Order: sequence, then structure tokens, then C-alpha cells
Amino acid sequence: MKTFYGSMAFTVIALILAGVLGFSQSGDLGLALQFVFLALVLGVMETSLSLDNAVVNASILKDMSPVWQQRFITWGILIAVFGMRIVFPILIVSVSAWVSPWEATRIALVDQARYEDIVTGAHIGISGFGGAFLMLVGLTFFFDAEREHHWLRFIEAPLASFARIPFSPYLATIAIVVGLSFMVEGGEQRTFLIAAFCGIAAFFGVQKIGDLVGGDEDATGRVVRSGLGAFIYLEFLDASFSFDGVIGAFAITNNIILIALGLGIGAMFVRSMTIALVRGGHLAEFRFLEPGAFYAIIGLSVIMLLSIRIETPEVVTGLIGACIIGLSLYASIRHKKLFPEEYAEDGEAEVILPTGDIATGVQTS
Repeated sequence: MKTFYGSMAFTVIALILAGVLGFSQSGDLGLALQFVFLALVLGVMETSLSLDNAVVNASILKDMSPVWQQRFITWGILIAVFGMRIVFPILIVSVSAWVSPWEATRIALVDQARYEDIVTGAHIGISGFGGAFLMLVGLTFFFDAEREHHWLRFIEAPLASFARIPFSPYLATIAIVVGLSFMVEGGEQRTFLIAAFCGIAAFFGVQKIGDLVGGDEDATGRVVRSGLGAFIYLEFLDASFSFDGVIGAFAITNNIILIALGLGIGAMFVRSMTIALVRGGHLAEFRFLEPGAFYAIIGLSVIMLLSIRIETPEVVTGLIGACIIGLSLYASIRHKKLFPEEYAEDGEAEVILPTGDIATGVQTS
């Protein structure tokens, strides 16, 4: 529970600021309370949309060194809250309207209707980039012949066989993107394809950075991912997850400050859930939680890519992800009850503590 204290404190502060913002605009207590409520709704929406993000973050973060884990928790949250929830929408306006970042900031603050139109007008490109990037994240996980545990074997075993084909996740993503591009025509089709291929290139670049900086083995023989490579990958992943939240927020309000406060609440709780999963070691205990998260990622990527023609309400997107995570959690608990021997080892073992130190001679049964 202590892991969530910081998020709770941030929520209180954010809701107070939302109330002050509403009251300062009209001097009306009713509008102040309305702003508080809207910030809370945005926070809940962002948290529900990002449950899978927390699990995937934890699966990567657990293999990082304690130093880079701490950097992701501190620097990463600043990038997530201020970079993706404030700077990113302003950059979209700057590029889409061909104005300077300063003018884009002015539009966001004083011409909120125009700001909303510009950001939502960039939806095709955002969907292409984010959808392609997330599709690669999901397919790379499932196109892996070395995965030890499968949740839905009848799906995952055939997918793992594709790992024998070089660049199979990229080929599959390109085929999906090109096929879906026929749902739109003309300039929109070109925008979608360019954005999607930029998303594919971004994923390839981030993966190559991770390969170049490499990783080291710790005292247990476990490969600890390089801090820089994993950190960059996580930030790109966070950015892709936040796209739909930023766009969806305009269905609730077009006030950029209120959006930043509400989505910031969600981002903080996602970080807290990530930390809780890593420090509690729950990913090993809940065996199918990780594949469940990647199923949810693929589902989100499909929704984003299809949104070029088919609009899906944010509540539906959030519920789909939450249901998949919930089912994988239930399956994990049930499996542990049915096969407890698979989760226990006799004898002594080395245990990595949350501090990064290694305790030896720990009895595991």
C-alpha cells in the first residue's frame, strides 16, 4: 500500500489545482467542482486504459539495474506527465498547423476550440504511428520460440513458430498496416502509411539501441538489460500507450491544463502499479499476467489502427484491456492452486532483494 502513497498525494494536489483552475475562470464554485470531477474522470480513464502498460513496464523493469529502475520511476514520471500530457499535444499542434511551439502553446491556452480541432485532426497519423508501434510490441512477444510458459497454447504455440522467419513481427505488421490502409483513400491513406512506417522504424531503432548498449549478467546468471536501452524503450512504449488517452480526453474537455492534471493522475497510478509488481515479485507468482498484458496491447493496437475508420469509445477500449488482464490474473491464480509444485523449489536459493543486493541461503520451501 505504501507504493501508492505518492500517487494518492499527487491525486489530492491535482484535484485541488483543478478546482482552483475552475474557480479562477469564473469565480463559480459549481464550475470548480465540475473541474474536480472531470479531472477525476480523466484519471480513472487513463488508469483503466493503462493496466496493461503497468504489467509490460514491470516485465521490462524487473530486469533493469536498481539505478535505472529508480531513474525510470523518477525521470520517467516527469516525461510521462509533462512530456506526453503537455508537450506532446503542443508539438502536434505545432507540426499540424505549421506554427511555432510558442504559438501552439498560445492556441492551447486561449483558443481551446481550435486546439482541439487541430489535435483531433491529426488522429490518422497518431493512430498509424501508435498502432504500428504497439502491434510490433505485442507480436515480438508472441513470435518467440524460447518462451517457457504459454497461457492460450492453441494461439501462442502457432505464433511462436513464426519466430523461425527472419523479421517476422515486422513483416506481419507491414502486411496489417498496408491492408488496413485501403480503408481510407487519398491524402489520409498516405498520412496513415507514412505514420505507421515511422512507428515501425521507431521500434526498429529503439531495439537496435538496446542491442548496441547490450546487457550484463548478474551474480545469478540472469541478464540485466542495459539501463539506457530499456529506459528508451519504456519511454517510447509509454508514449504509444498515451496516444489514445490524450485523444480520448477531448471527449471530456478541451482544457489542456485540466487534461494534463487528469491524465497525470492516471500516469502516477500506472507507475505505482508497476513498482508494486516489480517489488512484490508478482509477475513470477501470476504466470499468465504478462501474456495477458500483451494480448491487451495487441487489442489496443488493433483498435488504434481501425480507428482510422471505426471509432471505439474510450470506455470500451479500457474495458477490453481490463477484462483481458482480469482473465489472465484469474487463470494465474487458478493454475497456481492446481499445480503448486511448479511454483516451489526445495533447497536454498539466491534471492534478489528490492535494493539490488543478493541474499544467499534462502530456503524456498
